[in-house]
Amino acid sequence: MNGKPKESDWKQFRSMIGFLKERYLKEKNQQLAEILTDTERTPTNQFWDAFEEMKKEKKILEDCLDGHSRSGMDISMLLMLRYGMLKEEDMKGFSEELQEQLTTHLKMNL
Repeated sequence: MNGKPKESDWKQFRSMIGFLKERYLKEKNQQLAEILTDTERTPTNQFWDAFEEMKKEKKILEDCLDGHSRSGMDISMLLMLRYGMLKEEDMKGFSEELQEQLTTHLKMNL
């Protein structure tokens, strides 16, 4: 977006990654549990539907969490925002400049 992020934004981002991942997976695991216990589906459909959902989530996790770098932080954050891993309230700890850049970029690409 606009070059190298501020050091404070980079430190904030790195410190949040574990929390963001665990919170996201907690939500997704609950959704998987709902699929696996849905009595409207056959056991076979429960299994395959959960498997398909896990494949989709694997791709999202790889996109968002693999290979963090300072120069790619903005792209990682945009992906996390788009997938719901990073939430609006999480942005409050970042510089106003970064928040504005991410918000503007998201609005342009919706």
